[in-house]
Amino acid sequence: NCLTDFLGECEEELQALKNLKKTERGLLYGVPISLKDTYDCKGHDSMCGLAQFLEKPTAKDGVIVKVLKAQGAIPFVKTNIPQTLLSPFSSVSLGFYCSNPIYGRTLNPLNLKKTPGGSSGGEGVMLAQGGSILGTGSDTAGGIRIPASFCGVLTTVAGPIARDVESLVLCMRALLSEDMHRLDPTVPFMPFREEVYSSNQPLRIGYCESDGFAQPTPSMARAMRLTSRPLQAAGGHQVIPFSIPRIECAVEHLLMGGLFADGGATLLEKLEGDIVDPCIKTVINMLRLPDPLKCFLAYILKYIEYQQEFIAKWRSLDLDVLLTLPLTPAFSTDHSSMALDGQRRKPRGLQFREGPRGGAHPTLFPTCLFRPLTWAGRDLPTVVSSYWSLYNVLNFPAGVVPVNAVTLQDEEELAFYKGYYGDSSDKSFWEAVQGSVGLPVAVQGVALPWEEELCLRFMKEVETLAKNHRGPE
Repeated sequence: NCLTDFLGECEEELQALKNLKKTERGLLYGVPISLKDTYDCKGHDSMCGLAQFLEKPTAKDGVIVKVLKAQGAIPFVKTNIPQTLLSPFSSVSLGFYCSNPIYGRTLNPLNLKKTPGGSSGGEGVMLAQGGSILGTGSDTAGGIRIPASFCGVLTTVAGPIARDVESLVLCMRALLSEDMHRLDPTVPFMPFREEVYSSNQPLRIGYCESDGFAQPTPSMARAMRLTSRPLQAAGGHQVIPFSIPRIECAVEHLLMGGLFADGGATLLEKLEGDIVDPCIKTVINMLRLPDPLKCFLAYILKYIEYQQEFIAKWRSLDLDVLLTLPLTPAFSTDHSSMALDGQRRKPRGLQFREGPRGGAHPTLFPTCLFRPLTWAGRDLPTVVSSYWSLYNVLNFPAGVVPVNAVTLQDEEELAFYKGYYGDSSDKSFWEAVQGSVGLPVAVQGVALPWEEELCLRFMKEVETLAKNHRGPE
């Protein structure tokens, strides 16, 4: 159940392409391409899983669709999405389920007990099943990378999703053509830099096994080890430990604050009178609460959250009692609290190390951190979104590459998984990722803004190494 529409006009478009001279054919000449349901196609609905947009076909193709067609691609189907694209939003977590009241649930083709991820879940399924060789999605907080990781296909954050990196590169070449700038002048004309993608210069690769916010599962930790070790031996690359600063701020404040900057007013307006999908019902009910009650609950929840964090820290050390400092000596009456904290504490941003030529190189991270989630597991924590949503907040190009699969040993080691906090969120996550033997596990490559070619080059190296080094560790 991954399709929402068949674009019948694709047959006519194919015939028209056949009449073109070779010199008139684009980079994607004759390539069938699937589109996420939200992409506008003339004469077809773009519903976002909402009944109010049913039977309201768009008057023209969207810019991305126009560019793809100008380059010779043939859009032939549209694919399923979660309602409002906020997938799944129980416990305010992002990027897991793919379900809406119009077309129902889309399941993972590799294991029907698992979700394909979202919000581009239908695209992930189409690519994984071989129904499409190239697709397009959108990624606000992991909406492409999560389905790609869950279904074992490849993505970049910009929109393409494919079965191999070369297909992504081909699509990016087409999207970075003059057609894009001509149709949307607000997009700068930046042709694909072949010299960056094809370079064989050694890279300085940042390596981050964990962000300290969400503990990787055994299969993800193994995937990172199996990827980083060959990188060190290949091409003279340097692999350098990298740590994420202030991840809690990025996930809990910048991401969530950006998604709900208007308090959810626009989201509630679009859902008025509509059936709310079970996957997002929890957050919709929260958004509908009166503002004074929201403020009160926010205060209470912060207290409970900190209390749980403190208790988890206590238990991690197996303490019985705590010996701590007494009260301080009396303050001077003219003391300024700014001297203690305000002026001496310097803000710390996310920093990339410079390479020998002054350029910032890619960084290797876990991707979705885990395998596909079990459909029944609805109470999923925001903690697991940290590995993908951070790069939406930072506006960094990122892509995922499947490198191995969950083994029986991974599953056995999962029995000892506690998470960093040992709270109910970690327990819910632990329950959701069980039973995944044989499912794909991916890693994520990240580069600085405007370095898509470098990100793709890195993904290609990871893909090649993964093919050469599959097997037991």
